[in-house]
Amino acid sequence: MHEMSLSMDTVDLVVEQATQQGFSKITKVWLEIGVLSCVEPDTIKFCFDLAAKETIAQDAALEIVPKAGEAHCYDCDKVISLAQRGESCPICHGYKLKVLQGDEMRIKEIEVE
Repeated sequence: MHEMSLSMDTVDLVVEQATQQGFSKITKVWLEIGVLSCVEPDTIKFCFDLAAKETIAQDAALEIVPKAGEAHCYDCDKVISLAQRGESCPICHGYKLKVLQGDEMRIKEIEVE
């Protein structure tokens, strides 16, 4: 379950940033997760709550912001939308695709006190 290590890293980053800027509590974190990232949003939420215990992020709400998948198809030279990995191009049904977005996870915003 790589979601636990991702959650621990996320908590470490937001706590570090909030502390460096003089804040004592994190109330909400917005996390952008691409649909092609192989990260389970429900598992991330569960792991985030565990990782945040006994930190200034404890009890912080975690808001998941989905990011659409997009790829370039080498067969028909079009940019297409992808809902999941392993899909073919909806235009030409080719599989020679390069993911352009949607495979990432990033901290989008932090709400602090």
